[in-house]
Amino acid sequence: MSNEKQVDSGRRGLLVATCAAGGVAGLATTGVLVSTFQPSERAKAAGAPVEVDISSLTPGEIKTVEWRGNPVWIMKRTPEQVAALGKSDGELADPESARTQFSTTPEYAMNEWRSRQKDLLVVVGICPHLGCSPTAKLQTGAQPSLPDDWHGGFLCPCHGSTFDLAGRVYKNKPSPDNLQVPPYMFEGDTKLVIGKDEKGEA
Repeated sequence: MSNEKQVDSGRRGLLVATCAAGGVAGLATTGVLVSTFQPSERAKAAGAPVEVDISSLTPGEIKTVEWRGNPVWIMKRTPEQVAALGKSDGELADPESARTQFSTTPEYAMNEWRSRQKDLLVVVGICPHLGCSPTAKLQTGAQPSLPDDWHGGFLCPCHGSTFDLAGRVYKNKPSPDNLQVPPYMFEGDTKLVIGKDEKGEA
């Protein structure tokens, strides 16, 4: 009788252990399945669209987000900054963003302010020369490494390329192109989607 009890308890222990192992395996499998529905790091690096809330962006402020491993600047220009855009056209290498050797500008950014709307700048914050990240120089007037009649813009600290407040490069600078405008679109009044427009994902 005691032998039968020992066998039954042994089988019971084996059954409990088997069920526990099966439960753990089931949870692990569920975790794998759930994770496959989330964007992978590879998908993000490949350029999965990025949604940005711009409702709190104030005039003169720049917000930086990451897309394809690069910084994307979203700047809300002041009325004064928008008005200054036309003052430097004669000093710019490609004021109409017509160059296509290194990148193309979306059709909706083929204008003086290089944007869907005058007050909002959206550009990749990487200098096309050798990949450095320019710094914002929004203050106007004479400053080190900048002309005396500086209207505000961006300066690449590596080799001195300068860009206006629309990301257009000045003449006789190392950068061969303007700052890149990524594909983007609005979803409502306060959400920006970078990496996607009416033509689809980049």
